[in-house]
Amino acid sequence: MTLKPGLKSLFTLVLLAGGPPVGANDTVQTRLMTLPLAADIARAAMDACAKSGYSVSAVVVDRGGAPQVVMRHVYASRHTIDIAEAKAGAVVLAGVSSAEFRANRADIVPEMNEIDGILVLAGALPIRAAGALLGAVGVSGAPGGDKDEACARAGLDQVQERLDFIGD
Repeated sequence: MTLKPGLKSLFTLVLLAGGPPVGANDTVQTRLMTLPLAADIARAAMDACAKSGYSVSAVVVDRGGAPQVVMRHVYASRHTIDIAEAKAGAVVLAGVSSAEFRANRADIVPEMNEIDGILVLAGALPIRAAGALLGAVGVSGAPGGDKDEACARAGLDQVQERLDFIGD
């Protein structure tokens, strides 16, 4: 289809006029978790596991999956750090707990576990405030993912009031 020169100019003008002003939508606002909040979550998760006699690692990642806080009990294997971080990575990817991700998408768990930085095992939970995903907390080292998740839950419970008061 060929447009007449006058129509071509009018068509171009309509397209340009209908779009957003240049630069208007070139940035986004987002919520980021502070280091003190991340540290408090990790510390509370570690303390909960220690009270149950478990030597674990707790890793809090930001919304992009980058580690923000890493804590390892002196008796926990160094590998628990990698596992906790990869569990948290799965949460950031899926937006739900790692156990829920595993249950809901059992059909792709083997493939997901091949992706660097993702491990679909129970033991990690999302960190949310005002409807936004701030990151995730992953725990590894307890005798079972359900116990890891309970420690992660304790970490979140410790700061839940702070999360609840983060405004929209």
